[in-house]
Amino acid sequence: MKFLEYTRLNRLNDFLSHVNLGERTIKGCLEAYSCKHTGLDKRLSLSLEHEILDHLGRSSDTDSPSPADNLISRSSRKTLIYLVLTLYHMYPDYDFSAVKAHQFFTDETWDSFEQLFDSYMREASKEWVEANGGSSLLEDLYKALDEVVKLSECEIYSYNPDSDADPFLQRGAIWSFNFFFYNRKLKCVVSLRFCCLSNLVADEYLTDELAFEEDGEIFDNMDI
Repeated sequence: MKFLEYTRLNRLNDFLSHVNLGERTIKGCLEAYSCKHTGLDKRLSLSLEHEILDHLGRSSDTDSPSPADNLISRSSRKTLIYLVLTLYHMYPDYDFSAVKAHQFFTDETWDSFEQLFDSYMREASKEWVEANGGSSLLEDLYKALDEVVKLSECEIYSYNPDSDADPFLQRGAIWSFNFFFYNRKLKCVVSLRFCCLSNLVADEYLTDELAFEEDGEIFDNMDI
């Protein structure tokens, strides 16, 4: 997988990196990758393929609706592998070997994504319009995605990991969403993640950290 640079994505990333809304902060990121394997990708791909085939041999269970619905198809297995490899590139220090196929949902459409985005990103969208004027955040996001992966040809996946194995969650997270826009013809995938963090929890954490450091300085001067 090769990371792809796009100016239009960079502009959105600059904005989404930190949208302070008082008691809450919105954070998001867009990353584009080609699906051309590197040496490491090939090894991971083979390992994932063996794991999937082993799973199919041991179980007939399929959770709907997900790429697991048709993992007997090599094309579906390749799609799942591309999505997992994208996760590995997004978080190179995180182990995604425990990711399950049913954690990727394929019943996503642009309309359903638009409704969710409008609901959760309404205040961030207002900040975007104030800062940039003109079109809305969703409209500019659509144009950016369309430029990179041609949305009319895309499959849209959402990723819903178990909370205790979610690399996207941060301290004080209120909610988070993870989407993948995959174009088979272009062999390209764009990941979009956005989350909401409580500034109150973050402030409490910093206060605790400072208190711990101050206590440490006091004890540093004591003979024990």
